[in-house]
Amino acid sequence: MPSRLRSAMRKRSARATACRLLPAGGTLQRPPVPELARLAFQFCGGDESVIARRRLLAFVLLAVAASPLAAAAAAGGATVTFRKVFKSSYPEFVEIKVDESGSGTYDIRQLDDDANPQPMKVDPALVQKIFDLADKLHDFNGIDLEMHRRIANLGQKTLRYDRGADSHSVTFNYTLDRSASALLDIFEGLSRQQTDLSDLVRTMRYDRLGVNDVLLQIQKDYDRKLLPEPQQLLTSLDQLAADTHFINIARERARNLAARIRASGT
Repeated sequence: MPSRLRSAMRKRSARATACRLLPAGGTLQRPPVPELARLAFQFCGGDESVIARRRLLAFVLLAVAASPLAAAAAAGGATVTFRKVFKSSYPEFVEIKVDESGSGTYDIRQLDDDANPQPMKVDPALVQKIFDLADKLHDFNGIDLEMHRRIANLGQKTLRYDRGADSHSVTFNYTLDRSASALLDIFEGLSRQQTDLSDLVRTMRYDRLGVNDVLLQIQKDYDRKLLPEPQQLLTSLDQLAADTHFINIARERARNLAARIRASGT
């Protein structure tokens, strides 16, 4: 079959598919996966013009955007946010957000500094624990966690639950509620863990002589069980242990700590 005839047949087939998926009313229908695959194949192959290929690609992208998966992503799942503001301390501001997929952000700084949230990932088991505790606290809807006794200022803490248009929060200085205390321990631990990791990465890049001091702090935090996910440190610890540019005592400490974390399974 001549190449020009094959090209014409491919164009007619693509137009026919588009017509089937875009009815007279103009509402885009989600094509099945085989249709998307065939359209993508036609886009990548053949000798159609660049303009035709771009139009076909745009159609495929619109079809994908109309899929249930994309709609669910746009709607978003639930998110639990922890915020702590404690002036004249270090750090003065901590905000950690975790969604149901385990994606999140952390922003740890002094109040005078600009907001700078950084991405983070939380393991599924810990995510489940966070949302289970939030559920026990009714997703912070209409609850009072404050102890209502005169005690020292320990920092203003806020827990917030968001799902779509629904949003509930509670703010307190100190609480005796066990579920709330357990949730605070997790977020305070994540804050300590991200601080340790950030300090380790920073000193590895800019202050090699300061690496050993950071490792000593990480080791103390690990021994006191303050780090909820110490395995998050393994990549940096392994890099340090293998890098001959660092002093041997730091490399050995990093190697031993990584071995302990792996042996404990945490």
